[in-house]
Amino acid sequence: MIKKIGFAIVCLAFFGSYAQDGTVSPYSYFGIGELRPATTVENQMMGGIGMYADSIHVNLQNPAAYADLGVRFGETFGLTTYTASISYRQLTLKSASAEESSRVTNLDYLALAFTLKENLGVGIGIMPLSSVGYNLESINQQDDAEGTLVTNRYTGSGGLNRVYTSIGWGITDNLKIGVTANFNFGTLESSRIQLVENVQLATFDERASRINGMDLNYALNYTPTFKDKYTLHTSLRVNTQANLTARNTQRIGSVVADDQSPVLGTELEVSEVNLEASGLKETAVKIPTTTTLGLGYGQDAKWFIGAEYSFQDLGSYVNPFLQFDNLLYQNASTIAFGGFWVPDHTSFKYFQRITYRAGLRMEKTGMVVNDTDIDNFGITFGVGLPLARSFSNLNLGFEIGKRGTTDANLIEEGYFKINIGLSLNDQWFRKAKVN
Repeated sequence: MIKKIGFAIVCLAFFGSYAQDGTVSPYSYFGIGELRPATTVENQMMGGIGMYADSIHVNLQNPAAYADLGVRFGETFGLTTYTASISYRQLTLKSASAEESSRVTNLDYLALAFTLKENLGVGIGIMPLSSVGYNLESINQQDDAEGTLVTNRYTGSGGLNRVYTSIGWGITDNLKIGVTANFNFGTLESSRIQLVENVQLATFDERASRINGMDLNYALNYTPTFKDKYTLHTSLRVNTQANLTARNTQRIGSVVADDQSPVLGTELEVSEVNLEASGLKETAVKIPTTTTLGLGYGQDAKWFIGAEYSFQDLGSYVNPFLQFDNLLYQNASTIAFGGFWVPDHTSFKYFQRITYRAGLRMEKTGMVVNDTDIDNFGITFGVGLPLARSFSNLNLGFEIGKRGTTDANLIEEGYFKINIGLSLNDQWFRKAKVN
């Protein structure tokens, strides 16, 4: 057990160092960056729904599910589960006149969960909350006699990570509640360089925000059974408003212009902006509350199908230090459908014990860029492969989707994503019995 704990600590340290390099999306330019899926591979492959409480898998979205960890067919096994995932995503970025491809590989989460006693489970872990990674260029012609060209180059990097602690408690066999405390932290960096045709010097504006703060995720699951084998799954989750604090810096100045280089040459006349005078040295970043309702039906360890609806008043999002002229926020919402099927989990035939998952997700991101809604649509599917005759498994998942549009001088992202997740189970805290 000590070796496993040591391995987990090393992985967590590695994750904290590299979790932010997670996107090449131009839409990470806005807000706190591209929001990363706060869910395991198993749930992602069911359209991202999180209502289902599995006895052998960690559920990162739903803290009430920890109450069911290690409990199967009425028997408590006292399992400890540790899980991790990596993903590979290939993107095709398309505008009205050009098309490019890119790819990114990420470590998505590391988590540990275990039962303290019957109907009481806890979990800890780390995952990315958002990622920033873009390199954009816009060229405009000035309204003057020469028709001078003005080039703006935008780059960004960084992102936010999340460390969490969860607890789930079964009030009754059918009613479970839970709460997750999230601590969010990280740095967002952005820069803009402006070059004017036939002008030797270019101007730049560099900004950085060190952000941290907390939010809570409450969950309630009610799962009555029918005919002693079918279960109705109902779920309510409320992720409270994240009240984050940003400590900001800004540098402006001039550099030697070079039309062929995004970095440009020697910096000249650089100055630190006095943000304290304008009240922007330390600012509040408020991410609005998200509420999720779920409804599903199934048979334990056999099959399940469900749907979830999430909504967020993103119009109340606040970040006074980073504002954009062509961006508005409005209410965001997601509708997701998904499920799984296991032919026969007790069979000696391997392919009968494989879990097959599928789903889809339709998302209104709440971002309106150039008066155009930015929507996201994805189809997911995958398998859970048992490891020997144990509760552990290897989960493979795939997602195909599209975000954005080529209308209004915007960019359409087509993406293909592969997830690989390990869910390993052991009985760390089992008491020895002496006859």
